[in-house]
This record gives sequence, structure tokens and C-alpha cells, in this order.
Amino acid sequence: MDNHNQSRKGDFAEYYAVTWLWDHGYEVFQNSGCTGPVDMIAMDKKGNITLIDVKTLYFRNKDRSPHLKKTRTKVQEKLGVKFLGFNPDTRSLNFVEHKI
Repeated sequence: MDNHNQSRKGDFAEYYAVTWLWDHGYEVFQNSGCTGPVDMIAMDKKGNITLIDVKTLYFRNKDRSPHLKKTRTKVQEKLGVKFLGFNPDTRSLNFVEHKI
């Protein structure tokens, strides 16, 4: 997949993430640039802030279980960024559990 298509795939995942977060009661503030450790900031009704990086899941050929290609960077770990995994087959999203 070329870089343009990969970027479009990421944009698609982020648009789904925004509406999913809205449906779960968050206000969402998107990164206006295309780089950095955070794709968006979500705030719940109590004012709690979550820094989010949206990642599209990929599937292994045999078991078709979802996996991430990347882990959090040191900066993301320090900031407490959470990955929000997007399944392109089902268009579902879930927060990813991070190992400490």
C-alpha cells in the first residue's frame, strides 16, 4: 500500500474514532497537524482528559485475530497516551490495553 492510501486509511479510522467517542459521551479535540504523539484529546463529562492515538488493527492470516503493528513511543508512554484500535472489517473501536 502506498503512503497516500495508508494515510487515507488512517484518516478513515480517525473519523470513525471521533463519532465513536461522541457516542460514548466524550468531547473530542483533534490534532490539527498530521504529526505528533497524539491524534486527539477526549474529555468525558467529569472533565477527565484522555490523550488518544488511533491505530488501525491488522489481522494475521491464520487466526484472524486483531493485532497492532506498533507500540507506544517513549513520549507516548510518558504522556499516558492510549491507543484506540480500529477494526476495518467491522468498523468497531476499542481501547487497547498497554503493558506496563
